[in-house]
Amino acid sequence: MAKKDKVEIHWLNKPQEQDYPAAASYLSLIYDEKSASSFVAKLKDAPLAEFKAKDIFRASHLSLLGVSNLHVRRDIKKIKFGELMSPLLLVRDQANGKLTIADGYHRLCAVYHFDEDALIPSKIV
Repeated sequence: MAKKDKVEIHWLNKPQEQDYPAAASYLSLIYDEKSASSFVAKLKDAPLAEFKAKDIFRASHLSLLGVSNLHVRRDIKKIKFGELMSPLLLVRDQANGKLTIADGYHRLCAVYHFDEDALIPSKIV
């Protein structure tokens, strides 16, 4: 994928508080409540790491959402205006050999729009 407009992406130094309930909601669809809650508690304590956008996609086995998606369009605008983006929350699904994006899928798609090699701050457990 060719790089789009050269835009610097700015990140918060930690996820926003509302990201954790969003992650819990999503994870509770995949895991039982106890496991989902445990993952969220571990994510809160996890240090930030950085991964390339393209590697997160490959590990997650998810498809890239395009600019036709309302949330991706909104996040692209935030990036263009220099707004701070929240780091991703990621869970390693070792049983299935893939990565679960507990929170931040739309942000990931927006970042990929600009640069598939962009380093994305993430908390991962």
